[in-house]
Amino acid sequence: MFDDSYVIVDLETTGLSPKNGEIIEIGALKVVDNKVVDKMDIFVRPSRPLSYFTTNLTGITNEMVAEGLDIKTALNVFDKFSYGMRLMAHNAKFDMSFLDEYMQKHLGKRTPANPMDTLLLARSIVKDVPNHKLGTLADRFGIDYTGAHRALKDCEITFDVYNNIKKMYYGE
Repeated sequence: MFDDSYVIVDLETTGLSPKNGEIIEIGALKVVDNKVVDKMDIFVRPSRPLSYFTTNLTGITNEMVAEGLDIKTALNVFDKFSYGMRLMAHNAKFDMSFLDEYMQKHLGKRTPANPMDTLLLARSIVKDVPNHKLGTLADRFGIDYTGAHRALKDCEITFDVYNNIKKMYYGE
């Protein structure tokens, strides 16, 4: 159920579906033997200006993404960073839908199957919360949520949530 080596990924996007939204930030933490050994955080240049809603939610501005990588280059960087590692995300279905769609379109490959999902783990183990959103779980475990909705920060929060879920499961 629990792995000790994986890559946590989080995306910031301009929408809720890869059909009408774009990836604007990719953050990732590489974890080996329960220790963060590397991290990446890159902006992706979108095809159109960001909406007020996207900027307000994420804090990411048009100026920030203007210097970003094109989507194909960004995906190649992430693919090399995560190569051979199992992926993890909070609400993995969302992030993997974007990654899979864009990886197929731009790199001609699929994302690795069977990502770990801290949302699903939390639903099965953490029973004393009103919902299993990342912010709710961070609050439950006393994890600082400042700076959330930025890709790398969400990866760091997910890492801490995952470790707290493991402790809860093993009764530590």
